[in-house]
Amino acid sequence: MLRGEPLSHIQTQTPSSSTAEQRETMVNQVEIYAGMLFLAVCVHSGAAAAGMLKVDMVQDGSGGGGDTISHSLTLVQRLEALLIQGNGSDVSLRVETPSADEVKVIQAHSLVLSLQSPVFEEILLSRNSSMLVLKESSDCAAVFDKFIRYLYCGEISLRLDQATPLHKLATKYQVMGLQQGITQYMTQNLARESTSGHVAGWYEYALQAGDVTLRDSCLQFMAWNLSSVLQSGEWVTISSQLLMSLLQRSDLILQSEMELFAALEAWIIQNEPDGLTAENALRAVRYAMMPPRELFRLQTQSSVLARYQESVRDLLYMSYQFHSASPLHMAKYFDVNCSLFMPRNYLSPVWGSPWIISNPSRDDRSTSFQTQLGPSGHDSSKRVTWNALFSPRWLPLSMRPMYTETGAMQPTRVEGGRPRIIITPATSSADFAGVNFQKTVIVMAQQQGKVVVKHVYNFHQSTEENGDFLAEADLYRRTSEYLIDSSLFLHIVVKPLYQTLITSKN
Repeated sequence: MLRGEPLSHIQTQTPSSSTAEQRETMVNQVEIYAGMLFLAVCVHSGAAAAGMLKVDMVQDGSGGGGDTISHSLTLVQRLEALLIQGNGSDVSLRVETPSADEVKVIQAHSLVLSLQSPVFEEILLSRNSSMLVLKESSDCAAVFDKFIRYLYCGEISLRLDQATPLHKLATKYQVMGLQQGITQYMTQNLARESTSGHVAGWYEYALQAGDVTLRDSCLQFMAWNLSSVLQSGEWVTISSQLLMSLLQRSDLILQSEMELFAALEAWIIQNEPDGLTAENALRAVRYAMMPPRELFRLQTQSSVLARYQESVRDLLYMSYQFHSASPLHMAKYFDVNCSLFMPRNYLSPVWGSPWIISNPSRDDRSTSFQTQLGPSGHDSSKRVTWNALFSPRWLPLSMRPMYTETGAMQPTRVEGGRPRIIITPATSSADFAGVNFQKTVIVMAQQQGKVVVKHVYNFHQSTEENGDFLAEADLYRRTSEYLIDSSLFLHIVVKPLYQTLITSKN
């Protein structure tokens, strides 16, 4: 659970009465406001519209049926009116920014504040004045009235730029329902378009606030949709910590390693980091995944690489060696399991192929595509043909019905199964020696009118190895977020992973 900020941000005076007297006063306030709310509902219930009357059939303890009459909407409206009009207010909230250039005064009710926030309850029990001075940052002060309205009405409307300050207030005053609701709002709106971008900013805030759910959601979204992040104005503003978190990942989804280097170069030019930060970032680039001609171009044309070339000289030298020798020969002398020789999820045609499956719930589909044998220049002219089979309702052998009658035909696909993809090479080859081919299926979805990566599945031959392939996907409903124009959008990436053959020395 996230903790609120220290109460030292809130100015109160030393109480002149005992705690017992304060609690007795609070009890009296509860009785008074309870009566006020009851009268408000009774007075206005006769005028309630028919649409505000909810009748539900329920079962009571005796097993008989019963009805529920609800005027909860009317009650919320009365509470909102109480806040707006300030009737019966017994506390004034004076919201000030540190520079005191913005001041808000809100007439509120101790009962409502105490019921919704344990922090407010503690403050109100120790006060001796009807005025509370609250010190808030400018962004929090700007949305403080929205925050207070939530305490009265239990609902809130917000924009992308208001999510962080509202989350700060919910955390500070320990309004857990609002805090969790805004976290959910943020994780569900990562794909929404914004002028300057917002995902990196939310990540930095989540890291500071200790919100692990939001932090991991933001980081995964950026890693899986990195090409769009690199092209946004937000990219050059990210912190060096976030930059390194992304560069060190092997599950990044982007066009090529060259695209990543170009974005890193722009970040270094824009931010002018210290030498150690720039060197660490440049050493996280996987130069061996670039063709030799691109490496040579970088060495002759990149101003950033020219400045820090001594820091990455060994990586460039190993990359050229990797491209000039066969992977098997290379594996005898170098650890080819290190990140330098490990591909990311590249969308370039050299590494895989998109696969759009129309009406995916209908029947089995198949496709074929080619990839380069490996990223080494030694294998640049070698191609591997792959066959992929998609089954929307596949059942493992252990779950299929048994057929004991001789000659009975046993179907390979049974109703009630789950989706599955099998990817196998069309032929075997001696060139496959020392190489494991990892298959990655990237599943796209439409969120906020934008196509984004929804899931990533890694396996050796079949998605059965995962056990949860498209487990939550509704492939039958045309409006499913997994379907775009009634089609399932996939992208298959084949990543060759080399095995080290270094012999141990006695």
